[in-house]
Formats: sequence, C-alpha cells, structure tokens
Amino acid sequence: MVKEVYLNDRLFQLEHYQEETVNGLHKISIDFKVTSEEYHDVAILLYEGTFDVKVPERDLAFRGTIQHYSTSVTDLYKEGQVADYKLILMEVKPEK
Repeated sequence: MVKEVYLNDRLFQLEHYQEETVNGLHKISIDFKVTSEEYHDVAILLYEGTFDVKVPERDLAFRGTIQHYSTSVTDLYKEGQVADYKLILMEVKPEK
C-alpha cells in the first residue's frame, strides 16, 4: 500500500490509498490523520483546492483538484484531538 502523498510540498502519511484512471486522468482517494496541532496549516492548504500531487511510491505526479472532502471532526482547535480526513483528488487536464 502507498504510505505517503505530497500535496504541494506537504507530506501526508496515509491510512488508505486508492488509485484509478478516469477518462485518461488520474484519480486518487486518500485517508490520513490530522492532529489539532497540524489543523490550522492543513486547513489553509486544503482551502487552495488544487495542488501539485506527488505519489513517490508510484512514481506519479499530476496537478489535482479536490473532488470530495470529509473529516470526522470539524473543529480541531481543542488540544490533543485527532481527525480522520478523506480526500478524493482528480487530475486537472493540462492547458494546451
């Protein structure tokens, strides 16, 4: 199983990874944990919506956008909390 993904330059340790191709474009589903200490930085990153996605273990890199996002905890400002995040990222067609 793939254990790491980079969104822009931020490394995420994965709990789950699934990859498929849709109409010739990459689509990945990832699950990862976010602690209350990481929450602010992760939230700011995810608000960008589109990222440079790198999956080193699969030698895969593409520009991807969030197709689906969910979290088990919506307010991680309380110290010591951990949330499960789920993202589905879809490759953006390169502009010609």
